[in-house]
Amino acid sequence: MKSFFAALSLLIISTINVTYAQQFIDKVKFFNDTSVVNAALTLNIKKVLANKSKEGYIFPATFTCKIGDSLNVNDKISVEVRGHFRREYCYLPPLKLIYKNNPSTAFYHLKSLKLVSPCRVLWTDEQNLLKEFIVYKIYNLITDKSFRVRLLNLSYQDSSGQKKTIIEHAFLLEDIKEVAKRNDCADWSERKFGTEATDRHQMTIVAIFEYMIGNTDWSVPVNHNIKLIHSKRDSLSRPYAVPYDFDFSGFVNTNYATPDERLGIENVKQRLYRGFPRAMEELNDVLDVFNKQKTNIYATINNFSLFTKASKKEMISYLDEFFKTINNPSTIKSTFITNARTQ
Repeated sequence: MKSFFAALSLLIISTINVTYAQQFIDKVKFFNDTSVVNAALTLNIKKVLANKSKEGYIFPATFTCKIGDSLNVNDKISVEVRGHFRREYCYLPPLKLIYKNNPSTAFYHLKSLKLVSPCRVLWTDEQNLLKEFIVYKIYNLITDKSFRVRLLNLSYQDSSGQKKTIIEHAFLLEDIKEVAKRNDCADWSERKFGTEATDRHQMTIVAIFEYMIGNTDWSVPVNHNIKLIHSKRDSLSRPYAVPYDFDFSGFVNTNYATPDERLGIENVKQRLYRGFPRAMEELNDVLDVFNKQKTNIYATINNFSLFTKASKKEMISYLDEFFKTINNPSTIKSTFITNARTQ
């Protein structure tokens, strides 16, 4: 009888553990949810600051948050130092949160996610972070071949107790493999293609979107702030370009953003089309997508409660200039045909 109850107790405990282990975060639902996640990242901040110049440096951390009404996450994870310019310039370097090494983590199926945070602990940097977040949300309106993001109200807690807790907004960026999967594609990010060797229609969308937000900090041939995905159904098709990393855009307008001097523009607020010329029919087809989403784009900004009135006014004014340009046949021709790049 004792052995029976012992076995029964073991079975109950095992069932509880299995049930707990099955409380994984659904990677699709997670990025479809628009609510802000209250989260904390506990790590040795002093150690991070001392090693932020070492791209790829990995150290332990704990990620805690609450998802919905029932799931309290307390995951032991790894955190990796990533990035280029922001890694050297900003107070905290960009990080990647790695869940895949610990099968018991609630976020295990999300594998690893890039964490985008403000450059410095100032309200202007907080607004810039939110602007970059909203750029992703705007691009989601334009095309499904885009990264999804999830906003966090994040507390950085120092495990050594030597640094003050930092509380700021940040966001998680969907993995490119998930972007590909949603679009019945495969991740081709490690391959290199010329700009015009990618899908022509999608490349036109990308180039005009980058022009809309005033971003020249991208390049397809060197995979700079561009990922590639390719159709699983059509092996002969061209890959699709998926842009990311918009902090050097005029729309975000960070204080550290400067254009490449070879482009001949004075600042990032000055738009420059970096796409190749297209026929007017092709342009009108793509510009119609932007015009149809104009109301939704403006609503995405105006309905976002974390923006200051000044930030909203600045962004709307900047977009007004773009929509004025794309609704004038002469400026369409001069911007996207006559003065488009040829090499």
